[in-house]
Amino acid sequence: MSEHNEQFLKQNPLAIVNILRDLQRAGTVLRVSWSSHQFISRILDASQERLVIDFGSQGGDNEAARAAKNLTMVAETNGAKIEFSVEQMQVADFQGLPAFVMPTPPSLWFIQRREFFRIPAPLHPAYYGVATLPDKTALRFRLVDLSLGGMGALLDAPPPECLQCGMELKEIELDMGEWGRFRFDVQLLAISERKMVDRKNETVVVPRLSFRFLHITPALERSLQRIIFSLEREARERANKVR
Repeated sequence: MSEHNEQFLKQNPLAIVNILRDLQRAGTVLRVSWSSHQFISRILDASQERLVIDFGSQGGDNEAARAAKNLTMVAETNGAKIEFSVEQMQVADFQGLPAFVMPTPPSLWFIQRREFFRIPAPLHPAYYGVATLPDKTALRFRLVDLSLGGMGALLDAPPPECLQCGMELKEIELDMGEWGRFRFDVQLLAISERKMVDRKNETVVVPRLSFRFLHITPALERSLQRIIFSLEREARERANKVR
């Protein structure tokens, strides 16, 4: 993790625990990776002595993680990226279920920079995308927010059963109107719900998906950066008109 600027490094034990507990309270997705493997987890408990995270959804990943060394853990929340590493994890019982337990890291990176800033997508015109699921059916969604690291999407119907956190979707297509059409690979980090007010002024709950971009090319990254800058500028202009 030495590519990060030292100003983002947190080494105060109390600050580290507070950051980890914030992730726990928010139920933030934690990506655990090592070698060529990874799985999605969440923090179950954090103290100055130990960190407890949930098992992954796949038994094979959990078995591999049990024997793995030098694991990296990454979470993104509110425009910040939290990253730290642990030497190894042990399996222990936590509230009646198996979990991974490890010493609380002595340091972590808390990165607040523009690359992870999420800008809400406009309602008019709305931007839509489509992904091909493993069963070859099409999953259509509406873009709700965008960053260089990923995007949020809303569905018009309940998510299909084959849609699982941690799965990768190849060559999804996002139509951003005047900006053009983009194709990229993503990983599904979370499936949640969002409350919205419909045209009848009634509150409805719709499924929300959180994606992480995979294998972004420099050209695509520059395009996304231009779009994010433009959307942010338009949002500021609309806010100034309301004042």
